[in-house]
Amino acid sequence: MRPPVKFLSSDHATVPVQALRAEELEDVLDTLPSAQAAWLRATGFTGAIGDRQLISDDAGRLVRVFAGLGTPEQRRRKRFGLAEAVQGLPAGGYHLETTLEGADLDEAALALLLAGYRFDRYRATGEDLPRFTAPAGVDRARIEAIATGEALTRDLINTPANDMGPQELAEAAIALAQTHGARVAVTEGEALLEKNLPLIHTVGRAARRAPRLIDLRWGATGPKLTLVGKGVIFDTGGLNLKPGASMALMKKDMGGAATVLGLAHMIMALEMDVQLRVLIPAVENAVAGDAFRPGDILHSRKGLTVEINNTDAEGRLVLADALALADEENPDHIVSFATLTGAARVAVGPDIAPFFSTDETLATTLAQAAGEVADPVWRLPFHDAYEAMIEPGIADLDNAPKGGFAGAITAALFLRRFVEAAPYTHFDVYGWQPSPSPARPKGGVGQGARALLQALPKALDL
Repeated sequence: MRPPVKFLSSDHATVPVQALRAEELEDVLDTLPSAQAAWLRATGFTGAIGDRQLISDDAGRLVRVFAGLGTPEQRRRKRFGLAEAVQGLPAGGYHLETTLEGADLDEAALALLLAGYRFDRYRATGEDLPRFTAPAGVDRARIEAIATGEALTRDLINTPANDMGPQELAEAAIALAQTHGARVAVTEGEALLEKNLPLIHTVGRAARRAPRLIDLRWGATGPKLTLVGKGVIFDTGGLNLKPGASMALMKKDMGGAATVLGLAHMIMALEMDVQLRVLIPAVENAVAGDAFRPGDILHSRKGLTVEINNTDAEGRLVLADALALADEENPDHIVSFATLTGAARVAVGPDIAPFFSTDETLATTLAQAAGEVADPVWRLPFHDAYEAMIEPGIADLDNAPKGGFAGAITAALFLRRFVEAAPYTHFDVYGWQPSPSPARPKGGVGQGARALLQALPKALDL
């Protein structure tokens, strides 16, 4: 696990970064020394998102930076705009001066930390980055915990499958547990059958690297919260082999597992009063002589049988056993995260995390929380009328209904069959930033975790 993401200590000498909204510009210009105001006007500084001007003294030393936060319309269209303005500042220490407050200030503070994220495991950049002190008025520990959890999620997704197999994913969970005094149990290979986790074993048995179930626990008081993350470290599609273009990003198919580990860090670092459990079925969906086949009928931990109509719909299979295991403890809530369906991307694109929930309080709270923390989510329905679409007749369930309609919903309905006792929420995330945006370089990205973290206190009555 990389070192925690932290603000610069306040005892460092720092240069002020004056961040202002476009609509504040004229008022600010009236308060500035005439030379600075003239310079901003001459250089065309408008306060747009990404707009930046550096001010030097007579000796050429940097003494102030002006950073644009954009117009109201720009801010509606683009999150973390401050990160775009501070990206590329000269190395050194800075502090923020702004009229922002509340959720807007928190977003700006997180932008300052996330702007410094680099995935440099394979390519040393030697890049010296600007560092910021914590803005006055923010909960420094909370922002740092969120940024560190997000960096962990990104690192795990960005790591290619040759260095991120089931074992390495388990090692990441163990390292996280050691940081926070949690405990981890890992069930591996044939032991999955002994522990009645047959679907996890079946999906992962063809790979050279044995499948695993990772089980992390932390906390002794408070409501019981169980997070379940899809940990398919690479998905070839199995015998229903994906075409090459569709396989190119399949290192990110463990994005659900990466997300719950990042979220678990946030929860533990903030010492939330919950009994946390994290379950991750970690497998590789590979092609070999003992791979499961189309037409097979598999038995699950819950006793439900599943007809396999496409081996590329394997994520819901491994999640099914993990969800059934989670449900047996009757926790106060179960939440799953998975890079599960292309249908979800067609529905809402790569930037929004669709979710399904049986808990109206959590669903309502999530929608509000998402706006507060700039982590967009959108509720999709557990539409009961589609239940017949996942019932093939020859078995209890069909893992890949024909027809192509409502793919995200039918996948969610499939998962819901394995949760009976507990309230259940499922996120179908993309886990990938397809092009660079402020504070989010191209590559792995967390989705839904910050919104859920914000919603949990109200949803679980903490």
